[in-house]
Amino acid sequence: MLSRLTSRSFGTSAACSRTTSIYGDKREVAFPIAGKSPKVVSLADAVRDIKSGDNVFVHGIAATPTPLLKSLSEHAVGNNLSGVKLHHLHLEGATPWTAPDVKNRIRSNSLFTGHNLRAAVNDGTADFNSCFLYEVPLLFRKGAIKLNASLIHVSPPDAFGYCSLGTSVDTARAAVTNSPLIIAMINKNMPRTFGDGIIHVSHIDYLVNEADGFELHQRHIGPQNEQEKKIGKIIAENLVDNGATLQMGIGAVPDAALSALSNHKDLGIHTEMFSDGVLDLIEKNAITNAKKAIHPGKLVVSFVYGSTKLYKYLNDNPLIEFGDVNWVNDPAIVRKNPKVTAINSAVEIDLTGQVVSDSVGKRFLSGFGGQVDFIRGAAIGNDGLGKPIIALPSISKKGQSKIVPTINDGAGVVTSRAHVHYVVTEYGIAQLWGKNMRQRAYELIKIAHPSQRESLEKAAFERLKVLPSAD
Repeated sequence: MLSRLTSRSFGTSAACSRTTSIYGDKREVAFPIAGKSPKVVSLADAVRDIKSGDNVFVHGIAATPTPLLKSLSEHAVGNNLSGVKLHHLHLEGATPWTAPDVKNRIRSNSLFTGHNLRAAVNDGTADFNSCFLYEVPLLFRKGAIKLNASLIHVSPPDAFGYCSLGTSVDTARAAVTNSPLIIAMINKNMPRTFGDGIIHVSHIDYLVNEADGFELHQRHIGPQNEQEKKIGKIIAENLVDNGATLQMGIGAVPDAALSALSNHKDLGIHTEMFSDGVLDLIEKNAITNAKKAIHPGKLVVSFVYGSTKLYKYLNDNPLIEFGDVNWVNDPAIVRKNPKVTAINSAVEIDLTGQVVSDSVGKRFLSGFGGQVDFIRGAAIGNDGLGKPIIALPSISKKGQSKIVPTINDGAGVVTSRAHVHYVVTEYGIAQLWGKNMRQRAYELIKIAHPSQRESLEKAAFERLKVLPSAD
């Protein structure tokens, strides 16, 4: 049967996860189970063993197994299921389980919310779970979330029976190593990637190949506006050194920073995610990974989200090392690299340095992601040269200041004022580390939009009972 499923050679790769967790996994999916093969089934039959009350992990981002989710929604309606919970990061594609006839049967527990589930999270149809990305695998390993099944999207098995988790290893490895039932969709378009994402086909219970050829979800990146370009240029020219190890969050501002780095040398990548901007820098020889301490010469990542061109670049490419996010994002690992420079965006920041990134007022937007993991890792870098950066436009498209006297009612702080070192807008850099509240307010008002500075000064005096000052 394996010969029938195999489409290409898998080669060799790391066989064990480098998770820093002290909690053992229930199985090691890299080692074959003698005498066991998966059942090759239809989409409908693949989900037939999922029952009411089950906790189901769903592979995410580019790897979202959309056909399996559609089949599961149909199974829930047809078999009168209830209380099924989906646990996942950012998903892409349609969300049929939020439809009126399904939403009381299947419910999402979103550990990072994408655009397609924001409405459901905010109207109570789905749940939002706030957790550092570094710690999400521990939810499965420690049993805080006891999984009954995992829905995953993998590359075809090779002659030795090995599949790859492809574009998203992140929390998926912890899920499959702690799930009694593994349901996989194989796809010739899923890149075979190196690192912690290998899974032997004998660990898969149900294998679907009728969805083979399903196009991976892609990130569509629009043009950068002038604000974003200015912010990127300021970061590149003032805060990123040659030989720095970069982490970048997702969004237009980190993308703009990458776009401005083409003349740098020997940059390295150790990040929870990257997109096409990194590929551009590789092609321009700005990224060599030559100076890194952790896997020198290789880009380290836990998931990738971008274009078909990027996914093809990943395929069979030993220069890209995918890791369990409990290892990739561990600040104790991150700090070992040289000149760790973490570039992350925000929704707003108050005059004391509190950063809101996952919500707009009372409305949930995304999640914690890896922002705090890398902000901390950069701050405690072994060489003392790390730079934790929060970057944001000074003003929103609606003309509202993103530097605010106090955070909006209901908004959640992701990065605390104690974590923040550098804040960048199109008007410059505020260095907050080691500064008191009066000094922080002064620094932040300097980089606020000119139309907002007077009102911010008045608000700072009302809040702090003293005028902002550099002294």
